[in-house]
Amino acid sequence: MLIIGIAGGTGSGKTTVVKKIMEKLSKDEVVLLPLDSYYKDSSHVPVEKRQLINFDHPNAFDWDLLRSHIALLREGKCIEQPVYDFLTCTRQPETIHIEPRNVIIFEGIMSLYDKEIRDMMDLKVFVDADPDERLIRNIERDVVSRGRTYQDVMERYTRVLKPMHEQFIEPTKRYADLIVPQGGHNKVAIKILTMYVKKHLND
Repeated sequence: MLIIGIAGGTGSGKTTVVKKIMEKLSKDEVVLLPLDSYYKDSSHVPVEKRQLINFDHPNAFDWDLLRSHIALLREGKCIEQPVYDFLTCTRQPETIHIEPRNVIIFEGIMSLYDKEIRDMMDLKVFVDADPDERLIRNIERDVVSRGRTYQDVMERYTRVLKPMHEQFIEPTKRYADLIVPQGGHNKVAIKILTMYVKKHLND
């Protein structure tokens, strides 16, 4: 089994990198484990206060559950992956049944943050991008897909995203075995990653 951790800031192109790698592999060979599925349940928090939760801080994630799930997959056992609703900031009653595969890709802004989880990885990747590019992608995504105003996005970027990135995400770059600049536009890096995975599968 090959466990790959792919980290990077919001808007860095992580999802594109993961998508392009998975497109080259059979569905029976690879499974994706998104960090976003492991946000802590906030159903106990009053609705009006849920928007104040800092989702870019390590404390927002259920690390204990995540560690146990990755460990179970390594042992060849199935897990029930949580389903998180970002509109209500709550964990849903239904889960996603995940079976172990030859390749497990663990992707998220802080995929390289937790030492215990890092130690379970065979390959650690950090997807890097210029801060201006990440900001532009955040604006495009949040304004178009999430109905936020330009002012809202800029305020959140300045108040939360930028300081959290500098404090918790950027420092994890030093743990990476491979740094991918330019995100999903870096065809050479994606090709190298895909070749690495395929060589592991062939071996």
